[in-house]
Amino acid sequence: MTIRVMLVDDQVLLRTGFRMVLAAQPDMEVVAEAGDGVEALQVVRSTAVDVVLMDVRMPKLDGVEATRRICAEAHPPKVLILTTFDLDEYAFSGLKAGASGFMLKDVPPGELLAAIRSVHSGDAVVAPSTTRRLLDRFAPMLPATGTQPQHKELERLTEREREVMVLVAQGLSNGEIAARLVLSEATVKTHVGRILTKLGLRDRVQVVVLAYETGLVRAGGHG
Repeated sequence: MTIRVMLVDDQVLLRTGFRMVLAAQPDMEVVAEAGDGVEALQVVRSTAVDVVLMDVRMPKLDGVEATRRICAEAHPPKVLILTTFDLDEYAFSGLKAGASGFMLKDVPPGELLAAIRSVHSGDAVVAPSTTRRLLDRFAPMLPATGTQPQHKELERLTEREREVMVLVAQGLSNGEIAARLVLSEATVKTHVGRILTKLGLRDRVQVVVLAYETGLVRAGGHG
């Protein structure tokens, strides 16, 4: 299956560079480009796109707001935010807006391609260093230690699902969770799918945000 990618960046040179990298991949195709958020939203509505590579700082409509609007569409593509600025507020805002990942533009091509494939398959992609600083930075805005989860939907989770959710929120991959809980990776994937369905969440990023917002997990990574 070919992954249909859209490039959104106000710098033509950067879009050209990304297009050359993606065009060399047998499983990827650049199907559209846009120079700002307004154009991106128009193109998404008329073109079949699987993954959007979204710049943050753009004229007319920035990448965070464009991401929010794209993710509100009926059948939205996955959004991977790319920026030259490793700033926590962009990461937090972008993920809250619905992005499935956040990476720096100077990421090695191999990592970018892996990120696109991961996001397309339903996994979240956030640079570990960004995640740690993001959670440290926003810890004061999150529930205090000892706060019980307030999201009533969490009560629908089994004990095992809650356990898996905590590990997802700590940034562990399915393979790492499987090793930690001595389960098969397929079983972990099933648990993650049930968590998403029961809580009405789109992907692992939303699991992370909800886990911290409800106090199920606290900054520092402890459930």
